[in-house]
Amino acid sequence: MSAPLGGIVPTIVVHGGAGRVAPEHHAEVVTGVRAAAERGRAVLVDGGDCEAAVIAAVRELEDREVFNAGRGACMTADGRFEVDAGIMRSHDRRSGAVAAVADLADPILVARAVMNGSRHCLLAGEGAAAFARRQGVGTFGREHLWTPKAQARYDEAIAGHAPIVGQADTVGAVAIDARGHLCVGCSTGGVLLKSAGRVGDSPLVGSGFHAAAELGAACATGLGEAIMAHVASYTALLRAAEGIDPDEAADEVCARVASTSVAGATATCGIILITSTGAVGVAHRSPHMSWAVAQGTETVVADLQRTLAPSTARRL
Repeated sequence: MSAPLGGIVPTIVVHGGAGRVAPEHHAEVVTGVRAAAERGRAVLVDGGDCEAAVIAAVRELEDREVFNAGRGACMTADGRFEVDAGIMRSHDRRSGAVAAVADLADPILVARAVMNGSRHCLLAGEGAAAFARRQGVGTFGREHLWTPKAQARYDEAIAGHAPIVGQADTVGAVAIDARGHLCVGCSTGGVLLKSAGRVGDSPLVGSGFHAAAELGAACATGLGEAIMAHVASYTALLRAAEGIDPDEAADEVCARVASTSVAGATATCGIILITSTGAVGVAHRSPHMSWAVAQGTETVVADLQRTLAPSTARRL
């Protein structure tokens, strides 16, 4: 997707996770990312900033149980819920993240509170939960996360009738506002049947998300262990800053991640990004990745897959 002409056009890009989406959920996930892009765009066109737009979009996705984040989070090996989230903005490079927090339905709000209301960048486990309660943010309680879908996936995986990896995971958003400021946010329930305390890429600056005034903002999704190994979000932004087409930069890094095997599992990866000039990149190496783009007042574009030009799609 090319850069806008005549200055910065307020833009938001969202994704609903790279992986495999069951056929019965295809329409639902596309509807979800379109709704999230609309919510973020509404903030931007009303004069709001990129941080507020990203929060609005990610919260929309966290509340939709079809996604593996917030209310739709998957279960750990012991049948519990532990979630991660992260946020970062470009103008001062401040970030906030939470990791392995039990029974939290809106972790992006706590991540923002860490960014804006603490001297730290990442809080984990009980410490993150205690901080959230002191700040008066966060919706806690197993009843806010449990869904029949999550229970069914857990039961099938425990019985060996469903893959543990390869399901669409993580949600995220990147936005640029009229001032040219950028923000990125992501949220996830993690990997199905993960060990207690396992943390993936989503709350890690550079891997799951990154924002910098001179580079842009990017968000990754897929198998966290492989994404971390390639510092995927930061690397994609660096490649785009070198003059590579944003779609191609995102796809190149996705290809590198997807060439990695972790514990015998082939990695999946998706990346969304916006450069410092407002150009958009979307790519994935996985069967599916729901995504949506809202630029200015143009019609939102949303789909379950992103098909790149043949020359780009072949690039490694």
